[in-house]
Amino acid sequence: MSSIALLGNPNTGKTSLFNTLTSSYEYVGNWAGVTVEKKVGDLRNGAGTLIDLPGIYSLHPLSRDEGVATQYLLEESPEALVNIVDASQLERNLLLTVQLLEYGRPTVIGLNMIDVAKARGIKVHPDVLQRRLGVSVLPLVARTGKGSSQVLSMLEKSENIPAVNFKLDYGIIVEQAVASIEQELRHIPGLPDHRWVALQLLEQNPVIIQFLKDRTDTTQLLAIRETCQNKLQGNKLALTLPQWIRSIRTDYIRSICNDALDTSGIKPHNLTERLDTILTNRFLGLPIFLAFMYVLFKTTFEWVGAPLSDLLDGLISGPISSGATSFLDTVGASEFIHALVVDGIIGGVGGVIVFVPQIFILFLIISFVEDSGYMARVSLVMDSIMERMGLNGKAFIPFIIGFGCNVPAIMAARSIEQPKDRMLTTLLLPLMSCSARLPVYLLFSAVFFPQNQAAVIMTMYALGIVFALLLCKIFSKYLFKNEASVFVIELPPYRMPMLKSLSRSTWEKGKGFLRKAGSIILAGSVIIWVMSYAGPAGFNVEMDNSFLAKFGGLVAPLLQPLGFGNWQAGSTLVPGFLAKEVVVSTMNIIYHAPDATGLEAQIAQTFTPLASVSFMAFILLYTPCLATVGVIKKETASWKWTLFSIGYSLALAYVVSLVIYQGGRLLGWA
Repeated sequence: MSSIALLGNPNTGKTSLFNTLTSSYEYVGNWAGVTVEKKVGDLRNGAGTLIDLPGIYSLHPLSRDEGVATQYLLEESPEALVNIVDASQLERNLLLTVQLLEYGRPTVIGLNMIDVAKARGIKVHPDVLQRRLGVSVLPLVARTGKGSSQVLSMLEKSENIPAVNFKLDYGIIVEQAVASIEQELRHIPGLPDHRWVALQLLEQNPVIIQFLKDRTDTTQLLAIRETCQNKLQGNKLALTLPQWIRSIRTDYIRSICNDALDTSGIKPHNLTERLDTILTNRFLGLPIFLAFMYVLFKTTFEWVGAPLSDLLDGLISGPISSGATSFLDTVGASEFIHALVVDGIIGGVGGVIVFVPQIFILFLIISFVEDSGYMARVSLVMDSIMERMGLNGKAFIPFIIGFGCNVPAIMAARSIEQPKDRMLTTLLLPLMSCSARLPVYLLFSAVFFPQNQAAVIMTMYALGIVFALLLCKIFSKYLFKNEASVFVIELPPYRMPMLKSLSRSTWEKGKGFLRKAGSIILAGSVIIWVMSYAGPAGFNVEMDNSFLAKFGGLVAPLLQPLGFGNWQAGSTLVPGFLAKEVVVSTMNIIYHAPDATGLEAQIAQTFTPLASVSFMAFILLYTPCLATVGVIKKETASWKWTLFSIGYSLALAYVVSLVIYQGGRLLGWA
């Protein structure tokens, strides 16, 4: 068996099962829209390839990521399907199941979240489901791995999965139209099941219609659909053809649920509902979220993170640095190599690595929020605010993801249904404080605001959100005038995250930062150090006479009104376009700081408290990093919007920093 497609509604545990069945790991979160493109992995038993497709409620796509699933079924033609359904939301999930059974490929149904259904007092009979649907139904709990071995065994050989022989009767009018369309489709090569294509065409699935238009003249096909629609309306059987088809499926699904579900023991008020009365309360929801964020920052940057960073700083500046020095002396390394390794590599990369504990703690807490189910509630709480600004609450989920990295956050925006909301979110996400900016905040807040470090850093994060919302209002009014925003989001049940899932999710987020430390930051540190070591007069020159000083001096006059108009600041901002982490490593090299304490002392002499706030605001808002620019271009498919995102953010950074510094001076804060 070569390819097996994994499909299901959002937040049904598809990606958790994917991670269990394959040798790879993908991002998991307890909120809708986690998978935004197909994920591919090899089954652990070597039987084939498993493709995790975005969560969808129907094959009729509402958003860009949902279209991926329908497009895949059209073009790739998998040998088998695994459909994951939520046992606690069976009736809603079976709508997609019926459409997949009509696709005609051998199918296995994974009856997931049986533990959640049991906790709610819902009893599901898998044997009844299996008999009514005509396919294998395997109970499982994907997040713990329970039942996954049975799924893996069934996928081991293609003959283990019986062929699907599923057919609903949609009434004589629709069935005649289906037969006529099937006749027209016979001359088109490469199509999957013709009946399935015909039904999707009658439902006006835009992906199917475009697919057929690219391959044939669809005039006759569309005429058949129009005739069928007129007959239905003439007989007053349905308002529209898609509604009629859906009603037939819904009646069938309800009859199955009546047989397969026992809801006599259902509990009226479960834990999720009780918590939601508090956490999503119109008056309490926002204050609770803000209080949570404050505790998050205090924990990350003061209570737990700071002591761990101090220990790591002592290790790098002590044993590692002295050990490298001793080794280089022993092997007789030249002065150039000695300076490159100790000052360039260890000093540059080490200056960023010391903040790894705080970054991982931040990722751990964000992973907990995602997997617990609170993330979706945050978007609901923020919806009223964001709606006034021109977006809806669903866009707030990518904003939160942007605290880790802007690149996956922009990709997560694919799950937003409306093109206008998706574009706005993509353009505004670079204003979110990603982990790359965090070392700068940590450094400057530790120097100038040691007693209020968490509050200062939280202010920087909040500042990014505030400016994103203000610009959203402006962009909505002038760039996307006549496009409405609709908010629909599923609230998953609360659950205690699994330790294994939590640790893996944290590692997957954090390893990107470590990977940058070993690649971009390392390369950037070496280049910056060489520029600081060499000058027009040769090598080993004074720092003020180096190429780096000359380079920074070109930018410095533009930065003078912002409060940091020296060549050192200018030299850090330009390479920061490649990766914001390089800013701190560049400072370490420029100031020859042996450890974090030494760098802080140098910063205290170069900047004032007011200038430090201006500098942090500039780092927050100025041009997205190179990787973010690349993904903006990919997602918008437009150089115009990509250049616009670079231009507006740079202009915004300059104006805001100018207002902060010059306004502060007028108020006597200089």
